[in-house]
Amino acid sequence: MSEENKTTSEVQAEETQETVEQPVTEAEEAEAVQEETAEDASAEEEEEKEEEKPEGKTKTSFFKKKKDKKDQQIEELTDRLKRSMAEFDNFRKRTEKEKASMYVIGAREIVEKMLPVVDNFERGLAQAVEGDAFAEGMKMIYKQMMTTFDELGVKPIEAVGKEFDPNFHNAVMHVEDENAGENIIVEEFQKGYTYKDFVVRHSMVKVAN
Repeated sequence: MSEENKTTSEVQAEETQETVEQPVTEAEEAEAVQEETAEDASAEEEEEKEEEKPEGKTKTSFFKKKKDKKDQQIEELTDRLKRSMAEFDNFRKRTEKEKASMYVIGAREIVEKMLPVVDNFERGLAQAVEGDAFAEGMKMIYKQMMTTFDELGVKPIEAVGKEFDPNFHNAVMHVEDENAGENIIVEEFQKGYTYKDFVVRHSMVKVAN
């Protein structure tokens, strides 16, 4: 009887132990399942991150391209502006040069028309009698005129004693003269003039040797 009771108690104890051990096994299994689920979830997150990385790069490169295009447009517009400013500056300089040349051409024509008057003054003064009051008055007018010419930039061309220069002199005669050097102007028939470094009229001269 005691053996049967003992056997029964042992059986009950074993059943109790099995019953106690069984929940532990289920808990472990639940933990294992949770760990596996967590691992799977973390793996999926890593995969999603890896998939998102190229998209991020694409977005970055996309924005970068847009920025480069904008910078390129800015550079193109800046270059166009610089070119336009340079063209306008060249146009302004060219216009000013044309205006100045037109002014010089107009003034030179006026001076050229006045030169015969100056020539007549000189011819008349050359024939004037010394001490004549009228002649002295003409000399004063002539001097005033030549001073005004000088202030305007009209200057006579030096001739006698200078070497012949076809840019300023017009040789109408040649003469052999041992006392004069080669290609030297010995006489001036008509005085020449320049206006602001432009020749208005060449000097009419005689050249030696």
